[in-house]
Amino acid sequence: QVQLVESGGGLVQAGGSLRLSCAASGSIFSINAMGWYRQTPGKQREVVAAITSGGTTTYADSVKGRFTLSRDNAKNTFYLQMNSLKFDDTAVYYCNAQIRYDRGGLLYTQNYWGQGTQVTVSS
Repeated sequence: QVQLVESGGGLVQAGGSLRLSCAASGSIFSINAMGWYRQTPGKQREVVAAITSGGTTTYADSVKGRFTLSRDNAKNTFYLQMNSLKFDDTAVYYCNAQIRYDRGGLLYTQNYWGQGTQVTVSS
């Protein structure tokens, strides 16, 4: 069974850094598009950074120049490096990936979410 497991959240002072990780496990054939989202209470989940299946990376305007999305294909893991964190970056962060996986010798594609990790930035 394919799943995404996040790690790396926590409490950090404004101006500090954190790196989130999202590890995919299971009978994975390939990871196509992937991204990081965040959500605060009462608000919709918003995209923070994403890589398309074609390899194009995009960032929300609010994080450009501070956050970097990267991937390690050999480990089926992708990351979100967050620098110069601000109070407004406080949220639950979720990873998302479109994964092609093997089941019974056939390939399927499905979208998966991580369980979420809390990032709290103190001012």
